[in-house]
Amino acid sequence: MFKSILLPTDGSQLSERATETAVRFAQLNGAKLVAVSVIQPFPLVPMSEAVVVPDAAIFDRHADEYARNCLDRVATAARAAGVPFEGVMTQSATPYEEIVKAAEQHGCDIILMASHGRKGLNKLFLGSETQKVLAHTTLPVLVLR
Repeated sequence: MFKSILLPTDGSQLSERATETAVRFAQLNGAKLVAVSVIQPFPLVPMSEAVVVPDAAIFDRHADEYARNCLDRVATAARAAGVPFEGVMTQSATPYEEIVKAAEQHGCDIILMASHGRKGLNKLFLGSETQKVLAHTTLPVLVLR
């Protein structure tokens, strides 16, 4: 039924558990697994006398290494299960847009993603990438907790 599955990953413990489920789901469906890791851009820091400005190059290098590591962990799990795998790394301040775009570009049939399950003020201030993906895609989305 599903031939190409998109799995957004941020390296969190929830993403790790979602990876296990996505790999098994891909096995059961004989599907390819496409993982996407979205790097947040260097944060803009307002200038003042008391502010220490981090080095953007160091930030970018660490963010890139972290995203590659997230994708490598999914690749390892997929390879161990004999599931075809493709990793996508991108940078954006709006991860949900990159998730939806990756699903479209790679011909995915479904998006499997973890949700942190934030409630109340945390959800209001931090937002929910899962909610945004649900609102901006026509694909089925399986939300894992």
